[in-house]
Amino acid sequence: MNFLETLFANLERSAERKVLQEARASGLAHATGRELRAQVEAARAFVRRAGVRKGDRCALLAANSIRWAALDLALMAEGVIVVPLNARQVPKELVGMMRDAGPKLICAGDAALADAVRAEWPETPRIVLFDEVFAKGAAEQAESAKGPPVELADGDAVTIIYTSGTSGEPKGVVLTAGNLNFMVLRTTERVNQLMRGHPGTERVFHYAPFCFAGSWILMLLCLSRTSLLTLSMDLSRLQIEMEVAAPHYFQNVPLLLERVRRGIEENLAKRGGPAQKIFARAWAAWLAKQNGEPARGALWLMAARAAVFPAIRKRIGKNLKALICGSAPLSRETQLFFMILGIQVLQVYGLTETTGICTMDVPGRAEPGWVGPAVEGVEMKIGEDQEILVRGPNVFPGYWKRPEETKNALVDGWFHTGDQGEVNEIGNWRILGRIKNLLILNSGHNVAPEPIEEKLLGILPGAQQVILVGHGRSYLVAIVTGDVARERVAETIERVNREMPHYKRIHGFHIERKAFTIESGLLTALGKLKRDAIGARFSGQIEALYREKSA
Repeated sequence: MNFLETLFANLERSAERKVLQEARASGLAHATGRELRAQVEAARAFVRRAGVRKGDRCALLAANSIRWAALDLALMAEGVIVVPLNARQVPKELVGMMRDAGPKLICAGDAALADAVRAEWPETPRIVLFDEVFAKGAAEQAESAKGPPVELADGDAVTIIYTSGTSGEPKGVVLTAGNLNFMVLRTTERVNQLMRGHPGTERVFHYAPFCFAGSWILMLLCLSRTSLLTLSMDLSRLQIEMEVAAPHYFQNVPLLLERVRRGIEENLAKRGGPAQKIFARAWAAWLAKQNGEPARGALWLMAARAAVFPAIRKRIGKNLKALICGSAPLSRETQLFFMILGIQVLQVYGLTETTGICTMDVPGRAEPGWVGPAVEGVEMKIGEDQEILVRGPNVFPGYWKRPEETKNALVDGWFHTGDQGEVNEIGNWRILGRIKNLLILNSGHNVAPEPIEEKLLGILPGAQQVILVGHGRSYLVAIVTGDVARERVAETIERVNREMPHYKRIHGFHIERKAFTIESGLLTALGKLKRDAIGARFSGQIEALYREKSA
């Protein structure tokens, strides 16, 4: 059976069990396997009436919901190529991607979004709202849509996912049934390892938009297992929603885990007293141990595990077995922070072009600062400039309508990731940065900014983001966001500079109190820095830093 047939069979077995639920302010709204199948059948009937056939494209433009999942499954079951889009992107960007994909139908979550698209694209294809797809009476019309999914060959396109575009124009990544068959199987194996011995239903929480490959894979995985997937419906209520969901595991981006860590540290600092003292001593002992220094502070660790950590863990999640983290490298110190609390952080590395995943940490064997070994069946090696090359059933067949870019990305069967990395003697990989992010100084020295930025963030309390600038210049400067004192930033930079060769030292900085956000256009939807946009926005401040130094 392919991934979709496996999923549908699981929904049949789970007819009376809750499989999906939405965490709303008014309470939980759920769907059993039978109820989700009924919604899928209603959507399949609508798609057929709309004249959308196998191989056509359909854009899916809405926030996560049970209906989003049902419509996605319905489109795939009809052989329609799904084009999932991020509802938080501006209409101009959305229309650019839809023009490229050429959908026969656009399904929008609400009227305001549909109107915004029409205003930007007067000649838009037909747009329908979710309310129309799932209108009353649809269940009666769905009788003709019952049955198994259409047959999908391994080479059949299932989706076109547009890359987030930290710089340049987003490209449509085509993923096939074969890609999904492989990846759902491999992720199932890892989760089996994590949940070994756990009876009953797994509880999973999720907040990242389904338009991203890794997020979508998680949805398909959960619906193929004995899982209850709780969807976040309001990011401002994330802490409350997590407590309601009480997950065994959930997927994260480093940005959220860094915020959780800072929140815990700030709360402890405000409280002061014995709890803060015990935690600080235990943390110092834990870091020393992890860095291979002589053992000390074992009693402080024992005290913290007895008196401090349980209360912190309860706030994060009483059932939590692991935090899954991807989309960008997580700082080693943050990974160690959760480990000291008894929560394993399992890192995943991959790109949309690799069906979201290349490596996955093995539960119980995660190495802090590394992103785990290549999943079974995937080959990885180092090319020129330490670039990571990938080959295997997870690699996409090409970019939508971009043969030249496909040719450049896929050479002799190897996908050129654009990421720099290294692999250690036990097969774990570490991501050093993006080749295109390299800062090449006018001295000819190459500087990967990410490790230095990560180092500064880890030891500068209050800092939200750090970005290094210096391409084509004679030295580096930094922009630091957050509520940080100028003297503290200077001291921290000086401390880091002492550990660096001369060309990696930072010679000036600008503090921006407001953090970069998705809404400001300075972060991607997954929290990655849009370096070109930041450079353009703060060009005046950057130039001032270089003028000050040369004056």
